[in-house]
Amino acid sequence: MLNKYNITMSALNNIGARKMNKEELNTILEKHKLWLDEKEGGECANLDGANLSGADLSYASLWDANLSGADLSGANLTGAYLINADLSSANLMCANLRGAKLTAANLTAANLRCAHLIGADLSDANLSGTNLMDTNLRYTDLDGALLKNTKF
Repeated sequence: MLNKYNITMSALNNIGARKMNKEELNTILEKHKLWLDEKEGGECANLDGANLSGADLSYASLWDANLSGADLSGANLTGAYLINADLSSANLMCANLRGAKLTAANLTAANLRCAHLIGADLSDANLSGTNLMDTNLRYTDLDGALLKNTKF
């Protein structure tokens, strides 16, 4: 399911660590939706290192998106589709990921401390070196997930 928050990033390559505004985020999400639908003008989301702290990305479709090193602390990712997304070294501290789909996502060395992952699907995800301390994992699917050096 896609909504008004679906991401693309080439426009953000020069933004650095400043917090992204709603209009920039909407543009990126719209281009990513076009890319997912294989339509002209689409681009795969590249939010590498982007500051999305506190952003509302609920139900966003970010399949295959690059969110490596992004700051998503306190973000609302309820029901987000992050299948096969790169979230390596991302800061997801206190993020709400209830019911999020993270199948085969790369969460290597990500910080998920105090995150809410109730009912999330992390099957086949790479959680190597991830910080899951104080994280709510109730009803979370970890089937096939890599958990080497993961902190619980």
